[in-house]
Amino acid sequence: MSAPASLSAAGKTVEFPVKSGSIGPDVMDISKLYAQTGMFTYDPGFTSTASCESKITYIDGDEGVLLYRGYPIEQLAEHGDFLETCYLLLYGELPTAAQKADFDYRVTRHTMVHEQMMRFFQGFRRDAHPMAVMVASVGALSAFYHDSTDISDPQQRMVASMRMVAKMPTLAAMAYKYSIGQPFIYPQNDLDYTSNFLKMCFAVPCEDYKVNPVLSRALDRIFILHADHEQNASTSTVRLAGSSGANPFACIAAGVACLWGPAHGGANEAALKMLEEIGSVERIPQFIARAKDKNDPFRLMGFGHRVYKNYDPRAKIMQKTTHEVLNELGIKDDPLLDVAIELERIALHDEYFIEKKLYPNIDFYSGITLKAMGFPTSMFTVLFAVARTVGWIAQWKEMIEDPSQRIGRPRQLYTGAPTREYVSINQR
Repeated sequence: MSAPASLSAAGKTVEFPVKSGSIGPDVMDISKLYAQTGMFTYDPGFTSTASCESKITYIDGDEGVLLYRGYPIEQLAEHGDFLETCYLLLYGELPTAAQKADFDYRVTRHTMVHEQMMRFFQGFRRDAHPMAVMVASVGALSAFYHDSTDISDPQQRMVASMRMVAKMPTLAAMAYKYSIGQPFIYPQNDLDYTSNFLKMCFAVPCEDYKVNPVLSRALDRIFILHADHEQNASTSTVRLAGSSGANPFACIAAGVACLWGPAHGGANEAALKMLEEIGSVERIPQFIARAKDKNDPFRLMGFGHRVYKNYDPRAKIMQKTTHEVLNELGIKDDPLLDVAIELERIALHDEYFIEKKLYPNIDFYSGITLKAMGFPTSMFTVLFAVARTVGWIAQWKEMIEDPSQRIGRPRQLYTGAPTREYVSINQR
């Protein structure tokens, strides 16, 4: 606890406690501001507001640092796998070999969904967006697994957590298969998490499917990079929904819905479309000029970040992964990658980009990688949801178990009409 902060307002000076985290900025505890001054704070987008206390993920945007439970994202992506990261986020520590084997076993045995979910999918139009299907099907899990919706029971919370991590890839693969008119592929227990997902997405019953280990490892790394990212829009949505006591499946469905927004989970799709619009390296200068023109609505997608004011640490790993996938698939001369590499070079050396700190972010590369692996752009955000589910669940569990947690209730600055008297319809 640091020295208190003083604030002069409404003709008097009041003090507020200042709390210090293990790392990162201190925070001023203004929970009693209204009681002591009769005033609220005004912070659109919550850019300077800490909405909770958390031990899960830490970001230093100025230095380009991302830590899961204290571990640098680079080390986890290089040396671990996604389920190890899931265990870390959920339980706070890296698992021992025995704990990892047990966790993998439990997740694997929860991957099947209730058979009646098959008929649930048939209610959607064939051309329904996979994210629309995901919002509905994730929310529907509470109707199929109502034996794990009592949030006051630690055992039910644990079972619900396992079910969400295990079943999300199955639902995502079903949404993809339904959108292309192919039969659903059941999960296979002798495959690892991402290999199982790739098979459910790309196998067909009439022939054998062998998972490419390079692609499986690449997707596993992508999942690790997207597993959690502090109090972003969708995570805050999950926490807000959970603060009302809603069941975990409903909370995660709310997170999926928020993630669907193009400014959040759809950013990699937007970056890919931008690269396709540019088309070739020769056309880059004219698009750079447009990006610098304040009167031109064109924006370079995949550059800059709300939090990172340095190179996104995930982007460095994603760049390497992109090259590995393209090399494995024999894609030597990809015009999109050529455009991406040249854009990155310009961004790291052009004074305009440096001054505004517009560094390439993870979305800049992930779209190219997923497209090369065979996923349509409509599935990009679905894959994001699969990866982020464990982060949402970890944040939800932490919120439920926090004794200081209250139902979320932001305040507002009201600028509407003042009090006025009702006038009967005959006199209007």
